[in-house]
Amino acid sequence: MTPTDRWLIALDIDGTLLTNHGDVAPEVRSEVTRVFEAGHEVMLATGRSWAETAPIIDALNISPEYVVCSNGAIVLKKDALGERGYRREYVETFNPASVLTTIRPALPEGTFAVEDVNGAYYFTEAFPYVSQMHESHQVDFDDLLHIEVTRVVVISPSDDTESFLQVVEKMGLHRVTYHIGYTAWLDIAPDGVNKATGLEKVREHLGIPRSHVFAAGDGRNDIEMLAWAAEMGRGVAMEGSPPEVMAASNEQCASVLEHGLADALATI
Repeated sequence: MTPTDRWLIALDIDGTLLTNHGDVAPEVRSEVTRVFEAGHEVMLATGRSWAETAPIIDALNISPEYVVCSNGAIVLKKDALGERGYRREYVETFNPASVLTTIRPALPEGTFAVEDVNGAYYFTEAFPYVSQMHESHQVDFDDLLHIEVTRVVVISPSDDTESFLQVVEKMGLHRVTYHIGYTAWLDIAPDGVNKATGLEKVREHLGIPRSHVFAAGDGRNDIEMLAWAAEMGRGVAMEGSPPEVMAASNEQCASVLEHGLADALATI
């Protein structure tokens, strides 16, 4: 298959591939396998760290040339000598001090964490969703200010999503890219970095035309990716996505529980 015939197929993980039970429907797995074996570049584009992403690749039994992790801050390339068969090809980092000191007064009950370039987490209090597969360290807040990071994560347990959004908007975090993930979850990446910026690097390396990009997602951190794909290719939002996510797409499919991704992939 020539580069101009191939599709670059970028898939979000949570809520797109995986249900909230952490499983992949057989129908979805079958379509992912089919398009991969047909020669298309089927890859994952996720907010997860590499440690959390690698097992999903193994479970899908695919071996993409590239993987986008940490909302675009890390792009990995296949390399037999690398960690679990991949090396870090591009890494975007920033110093989190100004962001953290801006956020903390506005969200005094927040729990704060950062992820460094190696995927290790440093956090101020017991942090949900950090599994045993991560290297993790509990530290004082001031210690977070001196670590070069790929992202900052903040959880405010007392705020619902809408009130949390209002607080965040008032902060004016114009020097970083931020996304609201789970309820009252703020994910902050380096300035101008998102899934789309990582995927564009991949597309250029592979020589795949913009008209042959397909991206599927369901969260606010997928907005730039879906808009990038929809501009000349296919940006597919899952049913039940927030309105602004739907607005960024040019296609919609059924929810993850209804195997919507399988239906969308069946058209390639």
